[in-house]
Amino acid sequence: MSRAPEVAVLVNAAAGRGRGARAVPAVTAALAGAGVTPVLLTATSRADAERLAAAAVADGVAAVAALGGDGAAHAVLQAVAGTTTALALLPSGTGNDLAHALGVPADPVAAARAVAVDVLSGVRRRVDAARTGDRWWGTVLCCGFDSAVTDRANRLPWPRGPRRYDVAVLAELARLRPRELALTVDGVGQQLLVTMISVANTAWYGGGLQIAPGADPADGLLDVVVVGPVSRRELARTRPRLAAGTHVQHPAVTVLRGREVRLDGDGPTTYADGESVSALPAVSVCVPGAVAVVGTGRRPPSHEDGHLRR
Repeated sequence: MSRAPEVAVLVNAAAGRGRGARAVPAVTAALAGAGVTPVLLTATSRADAERLAAAAVADGVAAVAALGGDGAAHAVLQAVAGTTTALALLPSGTGNDLAHALGVPADPVAAARAVAVDVLSGVRRRVDAARTGDRWWGTVLCCGFDSAVTDRANRLPWPRGPRRYDVAVLAELARLRPRELALTVDGVGQQLLVTMISVANTAWYGGGLQIAPGADPADGLLDVVVVGPVSRRELARTRPRLAAGTHVQHPAVTVLRGREVRLDGDGPTTYADGESVSALPAVSVCVPGAVAVVGTGRRPPSHEDGHLRR
């Protein structure tokens, strides 16, 4: 009798105010009940998560599943990108933007069942990932106002959950100023005064904000959303439009596309998948089909982007 395929389940116990930890029994039961052997990996830090995920890949598991949010997915990406081991997403974090973009069921137990179906049938889908220096990422790399918000939110002890980002936004709005950055897309450079620049492999970041509504993780390109100088009031008024992606129609917003994007200048550390990635200068490259994914049975609707393309 052949052995059941193994799926390593990396747990971020703190994700979603403990939602990830609470989901462990039901998720592992769903995998086992479907005929897949779950291998539980419990991490205490980002470095620990990446080490455990890499060891699971070396052990030959069929997939490594991130039980948590985008931070857990980011850790698993470091191990599976560029390999034949699949990435699985079991969304249970504060932000589940990569799972949403790839059409993963929102309930982690339903997502586990979808993973088991794909693993047992041999179905997998290849999607792009981006690489900045030695770091892989799957959603959006941000630089400017939004990366400053993420940096501040990560340092705030209170409140927990999405409200922490709301507090960070208010704090950063108070000290808002445009930054001069050099942007180079596929060798074409320009010096810009910007509020923020987002380099996107997928549409969403920040727990459901549609910063790049036309971004497609299977087209081999990155969408670059440039927000020029805007006032505090204008940025605050425009931010709610991020949920629908209609901010790209604002005259201060330009969208470019390319395979390689370089950002240079005096600015905050860039963040991607909600994790710190690189100080400037930062060169991001789209790697087509870098990641095999399983459990992406539900596809999100297509979007009319209205982007300004170059």
